[in-house]
Amino acid sequence: MTDRLSTTTAAMVSISAAATNSAATRLLPSVTVSAFTTRLSSRTSLSLTSLRSSPLISRLFLPQETSVRRFSSGRIGYSTTSSPKCAASDPEQLKGAREDIKELLKSTFCHPILVRLGWHDAGTYNKNIEEWPQRGGANGSLRFEIELKHGANAGLVNALKLLQPIKEKYSSVTYADLFQLASATAIEEAGGPKIPMKYGRVDVSEPEQCPEEGRLPDAGPPSPASHLRDVFNRMGLDDKEIVALSGAHTLGRSRPDRSGWGKPETKYTKDGPGAPGGQSWTVQWLKFDNSYFKDIKEKKDEDLLVLPTDAVLFDDPAFKEYAEKYAVDRDAFFKDYAEAHAKLSSIGAKFDPPEGFSLDDIPAKGQPEKFVAAKYSTGKTELSDSMKQKIRAEYEGFGGSPDKPLQSNYFLNIIIVIAVLAFVTSFVMN
Repeated sequence: MTDRLSTTTAAMVSISAAATNSAATRLLPSVTVSAFTTRLSSRTSLSLTSLRSSPLISRLFLPQETSVRRFSSGRIGYSTTSSPKCAASDPEQLKGAREDIKELLKSTFCHPILVRLGWHDAGTYNKNIEEWPQRGGANGSLRFEIELKHGANAGLVNALKLLQPIKEKYSSVTYADLFQLASATAIEEAGGPKIPMKYGRVDVSEPEQCPEEGRLPDAGPPSPASHLRDVFNRMGLDDKEIVALSGAHTLGRSRPDRSGWGKPETKYTKDGPGAPGGQSWTVQWLKFDNSYFKDIKEKKDEDLLVLPTDAVLFDDPAFKEYAEKYAVDRDAFFKDYAEAHAKLSSIGAKFDPPEGFSLDDIPAKGQPEKFVAAKYSTGKTELSDSMKQKIRAEYEGFGGSPDKPLQSNYFLNIIIVIAVLAFVTSFVMN
C-alpha cells in the first residue's frame, strides 16, 4: 500500500508540475503627465531626445534580453528571444501588475492616457484581414517607435514611460496584456464598470509587424457619422458600441499642442490634478460616469469640449437613440460600455491559450482550492451525483468543507481509523 501511495503521490506531483508549467484623439484624449514622467525619466534613463535618436524604442519598450541584429536596410534594431516563446502572460504576475497600476493611478492621475494607450493598441484591427499580426488589434505593437510616430498616437510615449517600470518588474506579462490591463483598470478605478477582460495576448516581436498609419479615427472628419462607421465597422463594432465607447470621453482632456483641438486650459483644468491645462469634455474629468452624454446634449458650457465626432452622436438618428438612453440611464451605459470595451480589447488579438483566461478564475495565492469530488476519481467517467454526495458527506464528516481545508491530513486520518479498527478486530478475535 505504501508503494501504491508513493506511486500515486509521485504521479500527482508530476501532473501538478506539468499543469503549472503547462481618433488620434477620437478614441480618448491624452493627459499630460510630464510632471510625473520627469520624475520617472531618471528611473528609466530615457528622454524624448534619445527616443528620436533610436531606430527602435527597444531599450525601453522591449524585454531586457535582447540581441542586436542588422536589417537589410542597414539600420540597427533589437529583437527579443523571449517574446515568441513566452506567448501568454503569467496570471500571478498579471495580478501583481494590476495592483501596481492601481497605485500608479493614485499618484499620477493618469487614468485617461492609460485608457487611450489600450484603445490605440487595439483599435488598429481590420476584420477583413485574417492573418495575425497583419490584421492589427491588441498585440503590443504600439511600443515601437514607428507606430508611436503615427499622428493619432501623439503623447502616448508618456503612458509607455509610466508603465515601463511595471513591465520590468513583471517580465512574464506581455505588452499587449499590460496595455489592456492598464486600460481596464483605469476605467474601474475611476468609478466605471468592471470590465469582463480576458488575458493571454501574444506580442508582436519586431517593428515590421506594426500596422500602417491611418487605421484610427480622426476627431474632425468632413462627415463624422460616416467616418465613425467606416472605422468601427471595420473592426466589427456596431452603432451601439460606437456610442458606448464614445462615452469614455467622460475621462480626460484634449490638448491643442498634441491634437490641434481644445483650449490650452479652462477653469476645470487649470489646476490639474496632474499637469494643468487642456480642455475636458466633462467637469469631473477623472470620474467615469454618464455625464459626457448629458453635457454633449446640453452644450451649455463653453469650457467643455465638443468635437464634431461628439456632436454627431445626437445629430445622427441611429446614434441618437443610444446617446439619449445613456444620458438618462447610467446603468445601461455601464453595461453596454463594459461589453464594448472588452470586445475592443480582444478582437484581432492572438491568445495563448486560444480561449484566453480571466483573472477572476484564478484563485488568490494561498487560498485553498474548492473541493470537487470528481477531481479525485479515476477513469474518464464522471462520478454519479449520489457518489459525489457520499464522498462529500464523508469529507465533511471529518471536518472539511468545499470552502475550508481539513485542519489535519484527511487521508492520514482514514489510514489511522483503518489501523485502529484492524487492531480492535484482532484484539476481539483473540
